[in-house]
Amino acid sequence: MDFKVLASGIGIALVLVYAFGSGIWVNTSPGWYTSLNQPLWQPPDFIFGLIWPYNFFVIAFASIQIAQKQSRLTTILWLATLALSITAALTWAYQFYVPHNLNLASYALLTTALLTLPLTFLAYKTSWKIGALFTPYQLWVITAATLSFSYAARN
Repeated sequence: MDFKVLASGIGIALVLVYAFGSGIWVNTSPGWYTSLNQPLWQPPDFIFGLIWPYNFFVIAFASIQIAQKQSRLTTILWLATLALSITAALTWAYQFYVPHNLNLASYALLTTALLTLPLTFLAYKTSWKIGALFTPYQLWVITAATLSFSYAARN
């Protein structure tokens, strides 16, 4: 099988794992989440419904573009970093919504945010358009990590 096709497929598979995994854990205890003391700057719920489909699409699109346009080494670096970032993000979703370990969840999301830095760099290295499309994901993860630490401090 062609490396570029395989790498594109792996990128898409990682996004699917991210989407389904976080969806499973985020929906485990909705009553608990609404009972939390929220920060005043918490975005309205509809924003979450808009940003996550965009984020998942952009991550998949960037994965395909990087697999098609970059060297094998850069593509492997992208996929490995993406896998680590998704693992940290899913750790956040699980820790936040299942055992309600807000501190550990916050550090997991901070790890995700830090891992988006090299991903954003690689996206811009591929093209400024891919980087510009990917930047809102990075900003969203940074915002989410800050929110998570706010929840941990308030609850």
